[in-house]
Amino acid sequence: MSTRQTQDSQTPPTVQPEDTPSNEESRDEVPVTKRPADRNVVSLIGQLATAPDVRTFSSGAIVARLLVTTRIETDRPRTDVVPVTVWSPSPAVAEASRGDVVQVAGTVQRRFWTETEGRRSRVEVVADDVEVLGRFEDG
Repeated sequence: MSTRQTQDSQTPPTVQPEDTPSNEESRDEVPVTKRPADRNVVSLIGQLATAPDVRTFSSGAIVARLLVTTRIETDRPRTDVVPVTVWSPSPAVAEASRGDVVQVAGTVQRRFWTETEGRRSRVEVVADDVEVLGRFEDG
């Protein structure tokens, strides 16, 4: 779909589809930004590979680290393991056990650190919300 840009000296640039009428009352304009809106959003459902690793810091902050497995059914099925970090987890998340099904919503984040072997990195999901859905039933 082709678009044309319209710009007024007092308003931010906008994008208008070509087939939209040009009079001001009926025109739907979408502001153009240099960077699209934040689309770093992750939503996944999977099983816990291990029980959550819950730690309390001296500051009182609580963090839980989860490993969530997701299975992709294709001609060659595979299981991915996704590390998830949850700050201030709910009691249900902190008490979950291996095999529980969880729903995670959050953002992808890459952490960097330095070890004796050199600089390392890890991609993980930082959860905004985790819900324990129960156990997976076979059959």
